[in-house]
This record gives sequence, C-alpha cells and structure tokens, in this order.
Amino acid sequence: MHFHVGYLIHRIIQALVCILGVSVIIFSITHLIGDPVQLLMPAEASQADRLVYRKAMGLDQSVIEQYFLFLSKAVTGNLGDSYRFNMPVTELVWDRFPATFELAVAAILLAVVFGVGTGILSAVRPNSFGDKFFEFLALSGMAAPTFWVGIMLIMIFSVELRWLPSSGRSGLPSLVLPAITLGWYSTAVISRMTRSAMLETLGADFVRTAVLKGAPAGVIIFRHCLRYVLPTLVTIVSLQFVTLLAGAVITETIFAWPGIGRLLIQSAYGGDYPVVQGITLICSVLFVLIQLFADIVQFVLDPRIRQSA
Repeated sequence: MHFHVGYLIHRIIQALVCILGVSVIIFSITHLIGDPVQLLMPAEASQADRLVYRKAMGLDQSVIEQYFLFLSKAVTGNLGDSYRFNMPVTELVWDRFPATFELAVAAILLAVVFGVGTGILSAVRPNSFGDKFFEFLALSGMAAPTFWVGIMLIMIFSVELRWLPSSGRSGLPSLVLPAITLGWYSTAVISRMTRSAMLETLGADFVRTAVLKGAPAGVIIFRHCLRYVLPTLVTIVSLQFVTLLAGAVITETIFAWPGIGRLLIQSAYGGDYPVVQGITLICSVLFVLIQLFADIVQFVLDPRIRQSA
C-alpha cells in the first residue's frame, strides 16, 4: 500500500509544481498584451488621472510584487477585479463557465461515441473499405481548421437548409453545430488512438486463446479487448476534454456562444489583465487536476503501472 501512497504523493507534487510554473508563464504573457491604463482610460485623461488609476489598479508596483500579489490572492480564490466589467473575476468567469462546460461535455460525448465506435470498427476489419473510409474522415478531421468547419456547418445547416440556429445559446438546437465543430478534431484523435490500441490488443495471446476457445466476437471485443485498452482511452478522453474546455475560443467566437472562450478574446483585446489571467489559470489548473485524476484512474485500472510503481 505504501507504493500506492508514494505514487499519489509524487503525482500531487508534480501537479503543484506544474501549476506554479504555469502561473509564472500566464502572468508574464498577459503583461505583453499592452498597458491597460492606456487601453481603458479615455484619450483626453490627464497624466494625474492616469497615475491615480494606475495606483488604484496596483499597476504602480514592480512586476515581481504584482506577481506575488496575484499568486497570494489566487491561492484564496481571489483573482482580482475586472478592469472592464468592474466585478470580481471569479464571479465573472463562473457566470460564463456553465456555457463552456455544457459545450465541452456535448462535444466530448460526440467524440467518444463516434471516435470509439469508428475506431473499433476499423480495428476489427483492417484495410477494408470501412477502415479506409473512417481513416479518411479521421485525417480530414485532424487537418480541417476549426473555424472552417464551423463556417461550413453554418452555411449548410443554417443558411441553406435552415435546420439549426447559427448563433446564441437557446436550447438543444443551438448546441448541435457548436458541439460538432468543437468535437470534430477530438473525434478524429480518439478514433485513430482507439484503432491503434485495439489492433495491438487483438494480436495479443489472450485474445488468440479466446478465439480458439470459440468465444463470440462481441465478448472478445467488449469484455477482453476494450477492457484492456480502457486505461489508454481514459487518458486520451481526459486530455481531449480539457483541451475542449480551453480550446473553445474559436468555436464560441464563431457561434456567439456566451462562454469563457469568447470572454477571453474580449478581455485580451480590451487589455483586461485580471480576466485573461483568471481564465487561463483556471483552465490550466483544471487541465492539471483532470490529468492527475486520469493518472490515478489509469494506475488503478492498469496492473502494469502498479508493478512499475
């Protein structure tokens, strides 16, 4: 049992170090956006007014002092106040987060269903017409830019066919096109990874033994093979889910989806440091925590990792 505890402590320490490093990078990059005083103050504002505003925002301190102030507040959940909206960043982000979470969940569900399904079908009949067709779709999904996919879907299903709305968040119909756009790339990745893992498993000795014993194809695929590749799928899906949360910027902009991705773009253009820092930091922490959770699940499911630990 001490091996298990040691592994958990090791991964937690790695996660904390990673979050600390990410906070430094985020703080440094956001200060390259521009001077928020110049962006937010009117052009006719006097120099004295600018100095007062800079001091009120805490921008008169050194960069190092500003970073440690940012870090100490972030630990307690205080990410500062938005320059543009005049409200706490935490409150502002969590008001928009449900929309992004809803979109990411819908996208990852589509990606898992179609990605795992096509990956299994391709692995069961390698080099067949279906395998080649799914491979073409996967490669197309990995190569097509997100903005192009979104625009094409809007032109076909909103402009031409008028089946689905092209913007806003007004129920299930408005979720379909953004979810497909956001999950397009993840579907391709999960499909190719599932196919690769299944092909490797189908050639294993225990699968050949099950075939010789006359086990049905469904039992071999779902009870033996899929269970064997489940740890790998957990890792892939968890990474893709966090990627969808953090990478919804383009999709939310195209479809005017009121999530944190669209808020991030607006804040970056407006020089709103605290909001940009807050959103990026929250997404980074979620990425690290979900990856930590995936590693622990993989540790529990995969005996090979436990033996190496």
